[in-house]
Amino acid sequence: MIAFLGQGRMGVPMARRLTQAGHKVTTWRRGSGVTAAAAVDGAELVITMLSDPAAVREVLTAALPGLRPGATVVEMSTIGPEAVRELRALLPAEVGLVDAPVLGSVGPAADGTLTVLAGGDVSGCREVLSVFGAVRELGPLGAGAAMKIAVMSAIVPAQVLLAETFAYGEAHGVDRGALADVLSGTPLGTLAERLRVPSAETRYSLGHAAKDLELAAWEGASMAGAARARLQEARAAGLGERDLTAIAEHVGGGAARRAVPLNLSTIPATNGRYSHAVRVGDMLYVSGQAAFDEQGNIVGEGSMAVQSEHIFQVISRILADQGATFEDIAFIRTYVTDMDQLLDYGRVRAKYITGTPPASTTVEVSRLFRPGLLLEVDLIVALPG
Repeated sequence: MIAFLGQGRMGVPMARRLTQAGHKVTTWRRGSGVTAAAAVDGAELVITMLSDPAAVREVLTAALPGLRPGATVVEMSTIGPEAVRELRALLPAEVGLVDAPVLGSVGPAADGTLTVLAGGDVSGCREVLSVFGAVRELGPLGAGAAMKIAVMSAIVPAQVLLAETFAYGEAHGVDRGALADVLSGTPLGTLAERLRVPSAETRYSLGHAAKDLELAAWEGASMAGAARARLQEARAAGLGERDLTAIAEHVGGGAARRAVPLNLSTIPATNGRYSHAVRVGDMLYVSGQAAFDEQGNIVGEGSMAVQSEHIFQVISRILADQGATFEDIAFIRTYVTDMDQLLDYGRVRAKYITGTPPASTTVEVSRLFRPGLLLEVDLIVALPG
């Protein structure tokens, strides 16, 4: 049996490929009502396809009680080699781990024509991986993750460069179509054709491209770093869910909105009267976060520890979406309904906020906006430049 822990545009077609190939598959996604531990119970192979390193750590941590000895986890998200090493330390020694991120988008995922970049011992999962496309065995654990980041550190900046090329041409009276035609005869021709008319269909989202470059822009990577800044700016302008080619509309498109509301699809939706966060330049203002699940129900009613853990998991996804970590928090404010339970909150907070703490305020209030809520946390974050 295979357990597929996935979300987003790639998860559905990949899980469908497994089913069509005759495999018995159990699936997990946020809001389904099925726990990760229940989804992996009894599975010989556990495949993860999630949004970022924080999401992979969170979901696999939740799945640990259900992992059987001898099972193999195949991590297919784009998380980088460092995160793969962290997963190896997280998982029990009797559970195998393979990193196998993919090259390709939604169409190839549905057609089974992805390129699978595999690191580690794939002898027990090679046949399953071939359902998704061509499998390239690249070496020891982490080699696939490193290859994926290396490839994206070339492909993504090249598209940002072309967006700037089109913007330059437009500013100097060069016909866009004629410029695309000329570029088609160069080594950049295929990518230039993609940006000729930005895609209305999201094949590879701008937000995911920004996340990939946040992993790829190592110190000294000047082009990846510059492209990352462009993409972060476009994501803050509300283009995160658009296809990466929308960068061609953003570059040279005039003054950006100064206060940009952000509402993430990876955390429970708001009630429509506020946004999860607002970005202003390099500062992020995060609304008060409370312990709600995807259906709007309170998580861990009566337990300060459970509600605190849920809130900090949500905060971790908000930070990751903007390329930040808990170390970037400048100010944190906590409202609690009972100071006698503050130690439970403090123990959870200390797991996430380590080292020198940020500026902080803690306030006891008589009640919060929903009965059963024990705390609410808001933040001010200094985003990476």
